Parts: sequence; C-alpha cells; structure tokens
Amino acid sequence: MIYLLLAIVSSSLVSIMMRLSEGRVKNNLSVLAVNYAVCVLLAVFYTGLRGMAVHGEGAGVAAGLGAANGFLYLTAFILMQMNVRKNGVVLSTVFMKLGVMVPAATAILFFGERPAAVQVCGFVIALGAIVLIHLEKDQTDVTFKGGLILLLIMGGSGDAMAKVYEEMGKAEFAEYFLCCTFAAAFLLCAALTLGKGQRLTRMDVLFGALIGIPNYYSARFLLKSLSHVPAIVAYPTYSVSSIVIVSAAGVILFHEKMNGRRKAAVALVLAALLLLNM
Repeated sequence: MIYLLLAIVSSSLVSIMMRLSEGRVKNNLSVLAVNYAVCVLLAVFYTGLRGMAVHGEGAGVAAGLGAANGFLYLTAFILMQMNVRKNGVVLSTVFMKLGVMVPAATAILFFGERPAAVQVCGFVIALGAIVLIHLEKDQTDVTFKGGLILLLIMGGSGDAMAKVYEEMGKAEFAEYFLCCTFAAAFLLCAALTLGKGQRLTRMDVLFGALIGIPNYYSARFLLKSLSHVPAIVAYPTYSVSSIVIVSAAGVILFHEKMNGRRKAAVALVLAALLLLNM
C-alpha cells in the first residue's frame, strides 16, 4: 500500500505543478517534451547504463509494451487538447478521469480479478465523485462526441498498460519498460515540437523538469503497487485520492473556494476509498 500512497502523492504533485505553470509557459508541447526527457533520465539512472543493454524475452516484451505505452501517453495528451478546444475543459477532464474504467475492466476481463460487491459499490461511487467534482452548470456544449470517447479509451488504455506489464512482463525489466515508455513519448513529442517550430524557453525547461520528476515517480510507484494491490482497488484509489489532495492544494495554495458541490464530491471520494479498501 505504501507504493500506492507514493504514487498518489506524486500524481497530485504533477497536477499542482501543471497548475503553477499556467500563464508562465507558452509552449505546452515543449514542456511535455522536457517532462518526458526528465523521465527518461530518471529511468536510465535507476536502470543504469549497463542495464540499458538488455537482452532476452523479457527485454523485448518491456520494449514493445513500453513503446506502445509511450504512444498512448502522447495520444491522450493530444486528444485532451483537441477536446478542450471542441468540448471545453470541463467535459474533457471528466472523460479523461473516467478513463479509470478501462484498466479496471482490463483487470476483470483479461486477468481474472474478481472484486467484492462492496468494492464494486466503491468503484461506482468513485466514478460519481469524478463527474460531480468536474461538472459545471455553464459547461460548453458538446461538438465532438467521438473525441470524448476516444479520450476516455486512449487515456484509460495508457493507464491500463501498467497492469498489462505487471501481468505479462518481468519485474527485473520494469525500469526498462518505463524507460521505453518515456523515450517513445519523448521522441514523438520532440518530433511534433520541431514540426511546429516551437522553441524552448527557460520556463518551459523549468516546469518541464518540475512536472517530469513527480510524473516519473507516479508511474514507477503505480507499477510497483500493482504487485501488491488489486487493480480494481489501485486504479480508482489512485485516481480519486488525487482529487482530494489537489482540491486541498487548490484551497491552500491558489485560494480556490470549496462550494457545496465540491464538498459533496470529496465526501463521496472518502466513502469510495473506504469501500474500495474493505
């Protein structure tokens, strides 16, 4: 459980750093590229340069799944930006968060996990909390419904790859899997950045690094946690717990107001966490 808690804290720090970057950076793709580069450097640090020259069946699986995961990471980001323009940030965030259904379904359908009835109730409540905390009365009309569904599927599939690797890969190649994940995402992102002619600024580098460090540890600790916690528990706990932390940070650091809707959502999160971990 300690790995899951560390993953939650790391994920929350990513959201907080992204919030701090608003208005301070000009090129989101450049920031994303730096973020992935930092993740690659951390993965190489843990793997070791000698460890990068790996061989055998386990290495091939790690590289293949890692490359696919990197593609899903970047695709989800691009879809998120596209949906924000077409459907607004509110609905886009809701569908991105609801992607937690994909890894949960993957664990049940393909890897034989059987959640207890009380955990299913907790999962449903968690989904309700996600919708409640993000929906607004004056949300933008939906103009690109297919994009929202794609965002849910691709974002959720990226999350599910950690469970896929935990089941199909070898533990000794886990760091190599993460390295391949972030290397693939970096190469694709760098190509897009260069294609658009974007230039790095100091703030892009600074916030890219500040986002990349917790981003790497979030992925690392989540992968480790799946060896000890069922996916049907780990993923919704990971997703909704960050809501509580980020909401608290919003009040303390950014002086956001906690209206009745948000308070109700946090109460639902706490109830969901209790049920999920019974």
